[in-house]
Amino acid sequence: MSEEQLQKPIDCADVKGEAEKISTTEGGVKAAEDKEKGVVAEASGEQAEGEVNQKKVVANPLKSEGTITIGEALEAAVLTAGNKPVEWSDAAAIQAAEVRATGRTNIMPGGVAASAQSAATLNARIGSDDTKTTLADVLTGASSKLPSDKAATRKDAEGVTGAEMRNDPHLTTYPTGVAASVAAAARINQSK
Repeated sequence: MSEEQLQKPIDCADVKGEAEKISTTEGGVKAAEDKEKGVVAEASGEQAEGEVNQKKVVANPLKSEGTITIGEALEAAVLTAGNKPVEWSDAAAIQAAEVRATGRTNIMPGGVAASAQSAATLNARIGSDDTKTTLADVLTGASSKLPSDKAATRKDAEGVTGAEMRNDPHLTTYPTGVAASVAAAARINQSK
């Protein structure tokens, strides 16, 4: 791109002129077909005004019936280790589980992972175990707090276990904790 092209503001005539120049190169056929239909989409990939989106929306395509989801596995950890105070290793495992369930790489404010990190930070400052935030406080209703969820797989279990181990001072996992629950869910799903 020349310096002149970078300095010049883009207007509608420029876009139409460039669209006409597109030949049958990579993507050119699709662009030519769209041009014939009178559809011009923005470069950002958003739906063009007046264009009808024909895609079917599926509420949760990765969750299939009869399998245990990552959110359900987090809730199962409440039953097995609910009275355990949240530690950094638990927060890391919960974050890894949320990332794998949602497919997002960042933590959602107000989500399960954010709550776990806050609890771990608070628990590190509190001396008495009686007043510490527990896994039950953080993980109760976890599947409803996740914007999307998917069936637990072996790779998910490995990722959650690795995160919990890396953030534990003794490089171990809690026997009935978050990683163990996700691993159990993955084993059950794999046997189906």
